[in-house]
Amino acid sequence: MQSDAAPGFNARLWRRFLAIARPYWRSEQRWRAASLLALLIVLLLGQTAFNVLFNHETGEFTSALAARDAERFWSAIGRYTAILVGAVPIYALYFYVRDTLGLRWRRWLTDHFLARYFDQRAYYRLTAASGIDNPDQRIAEDINAFTQQSLYFSMIVIGSVMQLIAFASVLWAISQGLVYFLVGYAIVSTWFAGSVFGRRLIALNFRQLQREADFRYNLVRVREHAEPIAFHDGEAREMAALQRVFEALYGNFLKVLRWQFKLNLFQYAHSFLTAVLPIVIIAHEVLAGELEVGRAIQAAGAFVAILSALTVIVDHFESLSRFSAGVDRLHAFAAALDQQSEALQRSPDDGVQQIITQPAFGLSVDKLTVLTPNREHLLIQSLALSVKPGEGLLIAGASGSGKSSLLRVIAGLWTTGSGQVLRPAGADMLFLPQQPYLPLGNLRDQLIYPQFERAISDSELLRWLERVNLPLLADRFGGLSAEADWGRVLSVGEQQRLAFARALLAKPRYLLLDESTSALDAANEAQLYGQLADLSITPISVSHHASLLRHHTQVLALPGDGSWSLHAAQGYAWQ
Repeated sequence: MQSDAAPGFNARLWRRFLAIARPYWRSEQRWRAASLLALLIVLLLGQTAFNVLFNHETGEFTSALAARDAERFWSAIGRYTAILVGAVPIYALYFYVRDTLGLRWRRWLTDHFLARYFDQRAYYRLTAASGIDNPDQRIAEDINAFTQQSLYFSMIVIGSVMQLIAFASVLWAISQGLVYFLVGYAIVSTWFAGSVFGRRLIALNFRQLQREADFRYNLVRVREHAEPIAFHDGEAREMAALQRVFEALYGNFLKVLRWQFKLNLFQYAHSFLTAVLPIVIIAHEVLAGELEVGRAIQAAGAFVAILSALTVIVDHFESLSRFSAGVDRLHAFAAALDQQSEALQRSPDDGVQQIITQPAFGLSVDKLTVLTPNREHLLIQSLALSVKPGEGLLIAGASGSGKSSLLRVIAGLWTTGSGQVLRPAGADMLFLPQQPYLPLGNLRDQLIYPQFERAISDSELLRWLERVNLPLLADRFGGLSAEADWGRVLSVGEQQRLAFARALLAKPRYLLLDESTSALDAANEAQLYGQLADLSITPISVSHHASLLRHHTQVLALPGDGSWSLHAAQGYAWQ
């Protein structure tokens, strides 16, 4: 897995944040988003105004109590209550609008990343190249954290500016000395937090996100491969592997906790000092009778409000460090998607040869040289052949000779190498792997995948199940609308027959089969291949079964050294 560089609070982080955030605010939803943001700022302004009013009335009734002035006290309490009635809806609406905007932003950004993830099979190429760790976690969790925390911190910054403006005049009118002390204290405390806890805590939080994602990924792998693990009695090995991953997570989190403890010591000392420092500084004026107690309370409230505005980084350092890590991970994911797109669009002038695929009615390859994805090994060199409709091709050879790789090239999944592939586009060519893919959904979905919009009657679907020797499958699970984890409840042979029914129903011109009947007996295999000819579907098969020769016209032999030879299927001597 790729290890992204640790982030920090710097211009690079700001540029990466803008690169991720900007598309939404320039999208077709920008006006709705801008309206919600404007409303959010208005509500925040209302909160700030109410905070000033609350601070003023608190000082008023405190001074009234000190002076034993009942009329002034109850008048201040009445005003405070009226302010409270107006403030509560403003505060509640603020959080509702903020979270609604965050949810809309998350939906748009998720759709945006999903579109890029599936564009030109980037999801496959990222996995094949191991270019980035846990893309699922970055889409599901990092996007959510990004949108919510972006709004959270943006509103904190805007609110801090409002508080600074609103309370500065209040504090200046009461004590100019407090203002001078406040600015110096904020500068020193922010510098200290950034220099002492900065990159260390941010880097640890960044690695913690990776460790957590790795642990979840390994747990999912155990669930997905439960049966082979059970067959091999691999519980001890799998548990040991999970424990090693968790130990890395645990060890890193211990470091996070130690640094968080040090940060908490500083933050709480900072917090408690801010509660007493303004009173200490102006105490002599109150004791000398030069300043009312209520005015001192107002000054203390204004001092705390301004200080929290000036020391926003200190107060939210831990959250900002996690946010910084999330921004960097999301940016790395976006950059990896961009690299995949650029690699596919690279022209021959870039000096890197690639296999060119073009649409055609039939299937043929010319001067085709196939390399492994990272270009370490030559699999096939200068292959030239043509497969006309109705003339099937059987690909034979030893394990590792490039048989499945050639199918991937024909299917358009691999482009590393050189030469040209002419092939039918879209649904005219389908691929059946040895382990069928059975998507989430009901039995009907398994038969019509991926064309869910096709309107096919239940009676027709049941006939196709009969044609692949699964006549009782629907009844066994309660009908075509039954949902199940099909990869677990069906045997491999049943899965292969179900996938074959899907291919027969789609009626492509060419069908690529990679050991697609390996779990079937000879009778079932012959029955399925016999139906391909009836539907004018031309098979391109990888198999070790000599019995399949009669269903193909040509045999491509791959000895594994890059060479190849083409033979007539009739009379071919199986090696």
